[in-house]
Amino acid sequence: MPGYTLTTLLHNPFFVAPAAGWCMAQLLKVAIYTAINREFRTDRIFGSGGMPSSHSATVCALCTASAFTRGFGSFEFAITFFLAFIVMYDAMGVRRETGEQAKIINEMRRQFSNMYKVFTDADELKEFVGHSPLQVLCGAVLGIIIASLVCYTM
Repeated sequence: MPGYTLTTLLHNPFFVAPAAGWCMAQLLKVAIYTAINREFRTDRIFGSGGMPSSHSATVCALCTASAFTRGFGSFEFAITFFLAFIVMYDAMGVRRETGEQAKIINEMRRQFSNMYKVFTDADELKEFVGHSPLQVLCGAVLGIIIASLVCYTM
């Protein structure tokens, strides 16, 4: 299939910018978590939640790449702008509340487990789900910076 090579894909700013934004956010997320908690957890490498938001970095990198390559008046920019808005709004809303509820439920389970021995660690709910507004903002800024660098160098 001519034109569909790895080289073509790696020269596509619509692919490279979001991928680089996601990778950088995940690496920073692991580093920040490790520095704050003094422990390295492998689940943080691909996990959601935490600082900075990799979801925000990814969609903002995509949106920025579309603005630089297609222009602010393009349909690509309009689509990616609203996609970014929805993803970031959801990360701070429903997904964040889900994580907060999981923390409370897990604590209740630990207390009941101590009293009745009915739950195991395998029963714990995932607490890293959503993001604070600061985590979303930092992810968005990271995505814009990464996409600006990618588009400038391509």
